[in-house]
Amino acid sequence: MTATTLDAAPGVVPERTRPVPARTPFSRVQRVELRKMFDTRSGFWLMASIVITSAIATVITLLVGDRDDLTFDSFAAAIGSPMSIILPVIGVLAVTSEWSQRTTLTTFTLVPGRSRVLAAKLLNTLAIGFAGMLIALGVGALGNLVTSMITGVDPVWDISFGTFAQIVLANELGMLLGFALGLLFRSSPAAIVGYFVVNLVLPGLSGALASAQEWWADNAGWFDLNQTRFLLFDSSLTGQEWAQLGVTSLLWIALPLLIGTRLVLRSEVK
Repeated sequence: MTATTLDAAPGVVPERTRPVPARTPFSRVQRVELRKMFDTRSGFWLMASIVITSAIATVITLLVGDRDDLTFDSFAAAIGSPMSIILPVIGVLAVTSEWSQRTTLTTFTLVPGRSRVLAAKLLNTLAIGFAGMLIALGVGALGNLVTSMITGVDPVWDISFGTFAQIVLANELGMLLGFALGLLFRSSPAAIVGYFVVNLVLPGLSGALASAQEWWADNAGWFDLNQTRFLLFDSSLTGQEWAQLGVTSLLWIALPLLIGTRLVLRSEVK
């Protein structure tokens, strides 16, 4: 004779429950998103180009420039030009690579909270921008020391912490602009072209309009992001110029970033 244990009343199907899996920690999401930025060949070489272009710019400055007049600022200015192009492209590809490689469905299935994925991508983008500027600064410092050894003159360190912070801020704003355009277009070619239009075409149009319209010449700083952002590379900003930078950053970076984020969160992923 065997004993039978009834778990439910006759005719009632017992409810089956399954344990809810733990939520993926944000730190893990961030690590995975950071690794994805280096995994592809294009991503790897884009990151490597930060060091490569910094070294090339330093060598060219050392060979072509007047060595008696070279200072730390000379190398920083030479390195700053390629950095202002490479870093925003990294910001664009941090977003658009998901769509170009058709991995969005996998990513948002594994991490249903899309906002967490976007936040991880944004933090990684800003961290890479800061690390890239530190690397560029180190390469420029090495070039300054080599110049001092060749000329026998003490090296001139004419970049203050405040000036370096402004340069970092200018490049981070460029990366944020690229990131926002990536969210808006979700296409690498379209977002990169859009970035170069904003940074190369619009300044020329703004200058032409300023030469024809006195009102625009007096107030362009409140609408033209490049006019105020580029001042961060060269000099200290006045209170009005900081206000203009804030307003133009809201118009050209914060607003597209919010619109692009909303589109990504609500769009159908295929």
